[in-house]
Amino acid sequence: MAEQASVVRTGETQTKDLMKGGKYLTFQLGKEVYGLEILKVQEIIGMMSVTRIPKTPEFIRGVINLRGKVISIIELRRKFGMETKEDTEKTCIVVVQVGENSHQITMGTVVDEVSEVLEISTNQMEPPPKFGGNAKIDFILGIGKVGQKVVMLLDIDKVLTNRDMDLVDQASQKT
Repeated sequence: MAEQASVVRTGETQTKDLMKGGKYLTFQLGKEVYGLEILKVQEIIGMMSVTRIPKTPEFIRGVINLRGKVISIIELRRKFGMETKEDTEKTCIVVVQVGENSHQITMGTVVDEVSEVLEISTNQMEPPPKFGGNAKIDFILGIGKVGQKVVMLLDIDKVLTNRDMDLVDQASQKT
């Protein structure tokens, strides 16, 4: 109760209720560690050849054929405004389900390296920091503190805007 009251007192719009403890797949982009709710993860696959779709945003790397189904691949580094880098033997694709129940899309996200699955309890989480101004960080569920690690917990449904989702959906339908 005290935790929730402190969240409300500081003016955060997101409460501890929205940050649910559980298992998170952690991965790296550069030196930063991110986490995705494990229930959103369909599978992890090695990097494969991606077919680029012309006239799509730079963060959409293209599409792949995953067991007969064409899925869009987004590059989280580009989506987050990070410097791109060459794929390595550790680069992989995390296949996730995004969107609401009525409009779910299967897509892949390119990450530098998958780390591990961590159990993160609500008492190990804090709301995302406020930056004010034009900083749009509503895709961050919270910050997980596990030992000395800080893990940015992503709401994969909000990483892409509705417009982005439409572009990703169109990219997979163009092939």
